[in-house]
Amino acid sequence: MKASFEHDVLIIGSGAAGLAVALNLPPTLKIAVLSKAQLASGSTRYAQGGIAAVLDATDSIESHIQDTLVAGAGLCHDDAVRFTCENGRESIEWLIRQGVQFTENDGSAVQQDAHHYHLTQEGGHSHRRIIHAADATGLEVSRTLCQQAAQAPNIEIFENRVAVDLITHKKLYLPGNRCVGAYVLNRETSHVELFRARFTVIATGGASKAYLYTTNPDGASGDGIAMAWRAGCRVANMEFNQFHPTCLYHPLAKSFLITEAVRGEGGHLLLPNGKRFMHKFDPREELAPRDIVARAIDHEMKRLGADCLYLDISHKPAEFVKSHFPTIYEQCLEYGIDITRQPIPVVPAAHYTCGGVITDHRSRSDVGQLYVAGEAAFTGLHGANRMASNSLLECLVYGRAAAQDISRQMRDVPPPPQIEEWDESQVTDSDEDVVISHNWDELRRFMWDYVGIVRTNKRLQRAKHRVDVLHQEIMDFYSNYKVTNDLLELRNLVTVADLIICSAIQRKESRGLHYTLDYPDQCAESTDTQLIPTNYSAQEW
Repeated sequence: MKASFEHDVLIIGSGAAGLAVALNLPPTLKIAVLSKAQLASGSTRYAQGGIAAVLDATDSIESHIQDTLVAGAGLCHDDAVRFTCENGRESIEWLIRQGVQFTENDGSAVQQDAHHYHLTQEGGHSHRRIIHAADATGLEVSRTLCQQAAQAPNIEIFENRVAVDLITHKKLYLPGNRCVGAYVLNRETSHVELFRARFTVIATGGASKAYLYTTNPDGASGDGIAMAWRAGCRVANMEFNQFHPTCLYHPLAKSFLITEAVRGEGGHLLLPNGKRFMHKFDPREELAPRDIVARAIDHEMKRLGADCLYLDISHKPAEFVKSHFPTIYEQCLEYGIDITRQPIPVVPAAHYTCGGVITDHRSRSDVGQLYVAGEAAFTGLHGANRMASNSLLECLVYGRAAAQDISRQMRDVPPPPQIEEWDESQVTDSDEDVVISHNWDELRRFMWDYVGIVRTNKRLQRAKHRVDVLHQEIMDFYSNYKVTNDLLELRNLVTVADLIICSAIQRKESRGLHYTLDYPDQCAESTDTQLIPTNYSAQEW
């Protein structure tokens, strides 16, 4: 079986960001798209709410910018916010041209001009600007882009592939620090393959699986962030982990979030006694930004010793609920919860990684010919708290920007050098995989307990001590045994967990998603938390 491949562009990740890059590149380029499982298995398909963009005449780009800046609690980069918002409409129109069927004003899903689509409102937004496909927007976007990619003759899709590490000039003892491909584990054959490319794009999503409770799929293990860090890329603002306020609480439910749009369409958050409580925390009540709502729920749960709180939309007409939230209605009904008649039990859960690999407006990282797009990237858009439905927008805007930049540079970048294939002759199969499962469980539990919604210096120091011990254990294991999917994910998770903890220790204030009892106030001025790897060197593009 072939163990070596060469392409013009290697894209690691098959969600909205990765496929936006692939589908915006010239058809003359040979492109490889790697997916951890099936092509549509990433986080994109789980996005329920929609995509924020200025599409209505009563709305404005300046309003979208201002709302984003407010939600970001003073840490957003103005230029990144403006760049994203100004390119919002064009990105939506590109999706429509690809065939994405957004919900019409009359409830149908028919392709027309963007003016005719139904727009909803979510927390932090001052206008209705969320274009959506019922309550399964991500699924529709993923379905359409996967279909387009599968039909493109220049795009080669590799499923069940997990990247092990990036290959750079430094690792090959060549001048500069250009990325020339990656070693990739084929999960079906258990062998590591070599992928060489002129350009490499990381679009692997976030790192919410570092936490015990999360809305993310199993693949969200921070692979791209960890690989880029090991390759010499700086990361920023890893302490800002967004916890979605409303994840379904049920013993049989796994990672099922209840979209923000339920609150946007009038849903009420309730205590176990049926009383509303958000008015005590913010005048915007249920439409406050996610960090405020998550902390409020966390506070009330701890105050009452409650296992969960409730989100109630049952006061709305049953047909309204079923037509606006068909996926949630059907899913909850499977667990015996009729949301047209009763409230939904909810808890907060790790949802989105606001920090990531530092990139510019063209998605370029510190390493030459290495791009990072989507949740793995730090663009400066989200600041200290991502505003609802800006994430898919970021994937599209920066994915397309990466494709445009790669297209401009292609002529000037030589083919990758010859590279030795992966050598596993010095390692053996592990007979103690219990070490992996035990460390995986321990890592996610102490991250939840010590580096969660509310933090303290003592908790962070405990977490730092534990992660250092785990890191050494895992590296010893990695050095002596053949790589597996679980081992690679654990290796990456312990790296991103360490980055999160170190970033949180550095921030001596409470701001946005980072809330600490030792520093409850927000500093008058604040800057990004930058972490610099020991092998970092500024790269001239």
